[in-house]
Amino acid sequence: MSEPLARSPRPLWPHTDDVVTALRTAGCVFAEEEASLLLAAARTPDELTAMVARRAGGLPLEHVVGWAEFAGLRIEVDAGVFVPRRRTEFLVARAAALLRPGAVVLDLCCGSGAVGAALAAALPGVELHAADLDPAAVRCARRNLAGAGGRVYEGDLFAPLPAGLRGRVDVLAANVPYVPTGDIPLLPSEARDHEAPLALDGGADGLDLLRRVARSARAWLAPGGTLLSETSEPQVPPALRALRAAGFTATTAHDPDLDATVLMATRE
Repeated sequence: MSEPLARSPRPLWPHTDDVVTALRTAGCVFAEEEASLLLAAARTPDELTAMVARRAGGLPLEHVVGWAEFAGLRIEVDAGVFVPRRRTEFLVARAAALLRPGAVVLDLCCGSGAVGAALAAALPGVELHAADLDPAAVRCARRNLAGAGGRVYEGDLFAPLPAGLRGRVDVLAANVPYVPTGDIPLLPSEARDHEAPLALDGGADGLDLLRRVARSARAWLAPGGTLLSETSEPQVPPALRALRAAGFTATTAHDPDLDATVLMATRE
């Protein structure tokens, strides 16, 4: 009489403490919180093991789980795409305060589309446009903005935008890269090694992209429209000079809790 086939043992999920230990050993400061997110995201024990290994190897948590929390939203973030930072929520708050029903919003250098998605959530019904040079970011932004009816264009700054948008934009959020080229090697490895360089490098003094945006933005803004961009505190004086030289009335706002500085330039 033949023996019954032995049942394969059910795979065991790694214990939470083991995941935390692996992450902490790899240098993850918030190991407990990250372990919870990985456990929630993984569908099988093998997938969890692979995700922990990728995170321990230095891949940003957001790229491991495929999303980032931003302004209360879950934003899809594909591999290599710039991860939205919490400090950028300050830019969203300043931009949201300018929104009116039916406003035309442009999220320039949109990355994953996080800023545009947050503004559309702040005031549903805005006319939302976004653009980025990185094809991977554009694919990601199209998914994140689809629910808000956002239209996403691929190309350099204003170049891919439809001509009919010219002179109609009420709120232009241009979260341009502003890290000076020489400082790129000083960035955390998660950014330096896993995000597209074009999403980080702002040129010699970090303001190359801002200057380019400033030179063209007036033609796209409606009268009274405002350009908002993030920068660092040391860059504020030259950034304001660039905006004012382009014909804007420009000022700044700072949030010490988020360590966030936002430039606001209005077309009179």
